[in-house]
Amino acid sequence: MAGRPSQIENRNFLSPTGFNFILKRSPKVAFFCNQANIPDLTLGIANQPSYLKDIDTPGDKISFGDLTLRFLVDENLENYMEIQNWIRGLGYPESVQDYRDLEVEAVIPKSVYSDGTLQILSNNLVAKFQVFFKDLFPYSLSTITFDATDTDIQYFTADVSFKYTIYDMQDLSGNSL
Repeated sequence: MAGRPSQIENRNFLSPTGFNFILKRSPKVAFFCNQANIPDLTLGIANQPSYLKDIDTPGDKISFGDLTLRFLVDENLENYMEIQNWIRGLGYPESVQDYRDLEVEAVIPKSVYSDGTLQILSNNLVAKFQVFFKDLFPYSLSTITFDATDTDIQYFTADVSFKYTIYDMQDLSGNSL
């Protein structure tokens, strides 16, 4: 039988700590990123009516889940403000100038989007494959809650959720997985 082998050749397990995230528009967020996900995807279902029972059949639209990142917040709030200013610029809460400023700050001129790459690393921390996200934009940023009653120091983290056009998984040679 030609083609794919019937058994898994590499019996090492994927490590949950082996990743690196690159976000072109917000490099400070990417630098302190300590949690990321490969989003879920869901295939829609079409319903085929039948005399006795309706039959589910594969649909034709795929829904992609959100990309969510968790990052450590730096003491000067620089990485937190990268995302907050990006979201504010998208919604231009005070003036249309906020949106114009967002376009000026863009990596790609006149673009409010950014591409991102999630590199998945081996147990030896060597890049194995990459997940490319196209046309990312943030839509949600978590709060930062100060609490004087905390006895243990736990550094602040923030969660940011992104929408995007599509993601593609590739090996390091650029071949789709």
